[in-house]
Amino acid sequence: MKQLIRIVFASALFCPVIGMLGSCSEEADCSMVGRPMMNCLVYTLNEMDIAVRDTLDSLTVTAFGTDSILVNAQQDVRDVALPLRYTADSTILVFRYSQQTTDTVTVRHTNTPYFLSMDCGYQVTQSLTSVAYTRHRLDSIYIFDNEVGLYGSTNLQLFY
Repeated sequence: MKQLIRIVFASALFCPVIGMLGSCSEEADCSMVGRPMMNCLVYTLNEMDIAVRDTLDSLTVTAFGTDSILVNAQQDVRDVALPLRYTADSTILVFRYSQQTTDTVTVRHTNTPYFLSMDCGYQVTQSLTSVAYTRHRLDSIYIFDNEVGLYGSTNLQLFY
Protein backbone atom coordinates (compact mmCIF):
# COMPACT_ATOMS: atom_id res chain seq x y z
CA MET A 1 0.00 0.00 0.00
CA LYS A 2 2.87 2.35 0.88
CA GLN A 3 4.47 1.54 -2.47
CA LEU A 4 1.23 2.39 -4.33
CA ILE A 5 1.02 5.80 -2.62
CA ARG A 6 4.62 6.59 -3.67
CA ILE A 7 3.87 5.67 -7.30
CA VAL A 8 0.72 7.83 -7.36
CA PHE A 9 2.58 10.73 -5.71
CA ALA A 10 5.57 10.44 -8.08
CA SER A 11 3.35 10.35 -11.17
CA ALA A 12 1.39 13.36 -9.88
CA LEU A 13 4.69 15.29 -9.78
CA PHE A 14 6.35 14.05 -12.97
CA CYS A 15 3.39 14.11 -15.38
CA PRO A 16 3.02 17.93 -15.29
CA VAL A 17 6.80 18.37 -15.62
CA ILE A 18 6.90 16.11 -18.68
CA GLY A 19 3.90 17.98 -20.13
CA MET A 20 5.63 21.34 -19.68
CA LEU A 21 8.81 20.10 -21.34
CA GLY A 22 6.83 18.82 -24.31
CA SER A 23 5.00 22.12 -24.70
CA CYS A 24 8.29 23.99 -25.12
CA SER A 25 9.05 22.26 -28.41
CA GLU A 26 9.90 24.51 -31.31
CA GLU A 27 6.91 25.59 -33.40
CA ALA A 28 6.90 27.07 -36.86
CA ASP A 29 6.33 30.83 -36.87
CA CYS A 30 4.30 31.41 -40.00
CA SER A 31 3.91 35.11 -39.20
CA MET A 32 7.60 35.61 -39.99
CA VAL A 33 6.97 34.72 -43.61
CA GLY A 34 4.79 37.79 -44.18
CA ARG A 35 2.94 38.80 -47.31
CA PRO A 36 4.59 40.04 -50.50
CA MET A 37 4.01 43.74 -51.12
CA MET A 38 4.34 45.69 -54.36
CA ASN A 39 6.76 48.54 -53.66
CA CYS A 40 6.26 51.79 -55.57
CA LEU A 41 8.63 54.76 -55.61
CA VAL A 42 7.61 58.30 -56.62
CA TYR A 43 9.63 60.01 -59.37
CA THR A 44 9.56 63.06 -61.59
CA LEU A 45 11.62 64.07 -64.61
CA ASN A 46 13.88 67.10 -64.18
CA GLU A 47 14.53 69.66 -66.93
CA MET A 48 17.18 67.35 -68.50
CA ASP A 49 14.67 64.43 -68.60
CA ILE A 50 16.50 62.53 -65.86
CA ALA A 51 14.38 60.63 -63.34
CA VAL A 52 14.73 62.03 -59.81
CA ARG A 53 12.94 61.01 -56.63
CA ASP A 54 9.90 63.10 -55.78
CA THR A 55 7.41 63.49 -52.93
CA LEU A 56 3.61 63.62 -53.03
CA ASP A 57 1.99 66.02 -50.56
CA SER A 58 -0.80 63.61 -49.63
CA LEU A 59 -1.96 60.18 -50.78
CA THR A 60 -4.81 57.82 -49.96
CA VAL A 61 -4.94 54.44 -51.71
CA THR A 62 -8.02 52.22 -51.73
CA ALA A 63 -8.76 48.88 -53.35
CA PHE A 64 -11.46 49.37 -56.00
CA GLY A 65 -14.72 47.58 -55.26
CA THR A 66 -13.97 47.12 -51.56
CA ASP A 67 -14.02 49.25 -48.45
CA SER A 68 -10.30 48.60 -47.86
CA ILE A 69 -8.13 51.65 -47.27
CA LEU A 70 -4.54 50.60 -47.94
CA VAL A 71 -2.90 53.99 -47.34
CA ASN A 72 -4.85 56.56 -45.32
CA ALA A 73 -4.04 60.23 -46.01
CA GLN A 74 -0.29 59.71 -45.76
CA GLN A 75 1.72 62.93 -45.97
CA ASP A 76 5.04 63.49 -47.80
CA VAL A 77 4.88 60.22 -49.71
CA ARG A 78 8.12 59.06 -51.37
CA ASP A 79 7.29 55.37 -51.52
CA VAL A 80 4.34 53.10 -50.84
CA ALA A 81 4.00 49.32 -50.32
CA LEU A 82 0.74 47.84 -51.59
CA PRO A 83 -0.68 44.31 -51.47
CA LEU A 84 -1.95 42.56 -54.57
CA ARG A 85 -5.00 40.29 -54.67
CA TYR A 86 -4.04 36.64 -54.52
CA THR A 87 -7.54 35.45 -55.49
CA ALA A 88 -7.58 37.19 -58.90
CA ASP A 89 -5.12 38.02 -61.67
CA SER A 90 -5.61 41.79 -61.44
CA THR A 91 -5.74 44.39 -58.70
CA ILE A 92 -7.39 47.80 -59.18
CA LEU A 93 -6.09 50.58 -56.94
CA VAL A 94 -7.50 54.09 -56.59
CA PHE A 95 -4.91 56.78 -55.79
CA ARG A 96 -6.60 59.83 -54.24
CA TYR A 97 -4.44 62.97 -54.07
CA SER A 98 -7.18 65.38 -53.02
CA GLN A 99 -10.98 65.45 -52.88
CA GLN A 100 -11.14 66.17 -56.62
CA THR A 101 -8.09 64.39 -58.07
CA THR A 102 -7.77 60.61 -58.38
CA ASP A 103 -5.99 58.11 -60.60
CA THR A 104 -6.96 54.49 -61.10
CA VAL A 105 -4.17 51.94 -61.52
CA THR A 106 -4.93 48.42 -62.79
CA VAL A 107 -2.11 45.97 -62.09
CA ARG A 108 -2.22 42.62 -63.89
CA HIS A 109 -0.23 39.84 -62.27
CA THR A 110 0.18 36.08 -62.04
CA ASN A 111 -0.30 34.25 -58.75
CA THR A 112 1.68 31.06 -58.23
CA PRO A 113 0.98 29.09 -55.04
CA TYR A 114 3.81 27.08 -53.49
CA PHE A 115 3.95 24.77 -50.51
CA LEU A 116 5.90 26.29 -47.61
CA SER A 117 5.54 23.69 -44.83
CA MET A 118 3.04 21.47 -43.05
CA ASP A 119 2.63 24.09 -40.32
CA CYS A 120 2.38 27.15 -42.57
CA GLY A 121 0.64 25.65 -45.59
CA TYR A 122 0.73 27.46 -48.93
CA GLN A 123 2.08 30.89 -49.84
CA VAL A 124 1.69 32.77 -53.13
CA THR A 125 4.39 34.33 -55.29
CA GLN A 126 3.22 37.16 -57.53
CA SER A 127 4.68 38.47 -60.75
CA LEU A 128 3.60 41.70 -62.48
CA THR A 129 2.63 41.34 -66.14
CA SER A 130 1.25 44.79 -67.07
CA VAL A 131 -0.04 48.08 -65.68
CA ALA A 132 -2.82 50.33 -67.01
CA TYR A 133 -3.64 53.71 -65.45
CA THR A 134 -5.47 56.99 -65.83
CA ARG A 135 -3.46 60.19 -66.30
CA HIS A 136 -5.19 62.81 -64.20
CA ARG A 137 -2.11 63.52 -62.12
CA LEU A 138 -0.02 60.44 -62.84
CA ASP A 139 2.18 60.80 -65.94
CA SER A 140 3.52 57.26 -66.41
CA ILE A 141 4.38 54.00 -64.64
CA TYR A 142 7.44 51.88 -65.30
CA ILE A 143 7.69 48.24 -64.16
CA PHE A 144 11.18 48.10 -62.64
CA ASP A 145 11.06 44.56 -61.20
CA ASN A 146 8.14 42.28 -61.98
CA GLU A 147 8.76 39.84 -59.08
CA VAL A 148 6.80 41.00 -56.03
CA GLY A 149 8.65 39.98 -52.89
CA LEU A 150 9.08 40.28 -49.16
CA TYR A 151 12.34 42.18 -49.17
CA GLY A 152 11.36 45.66 -50.31
CA SER A 153 12.73 45.70 -53.86
CA THR A 154 11.24 48.37 -56.11
CA ASN A 155 8.51 47.03 -58.38
CA LEU A 156 6.94 50.16 -59.87
CA GLN A 157 8.28 53.63 -60.56
CA LEU A 158 5.45 56.17 -60.50
CA PHE A 159 6.22 59.30 -62.55
CA TYR A 160 4.37 62.55 -61.82
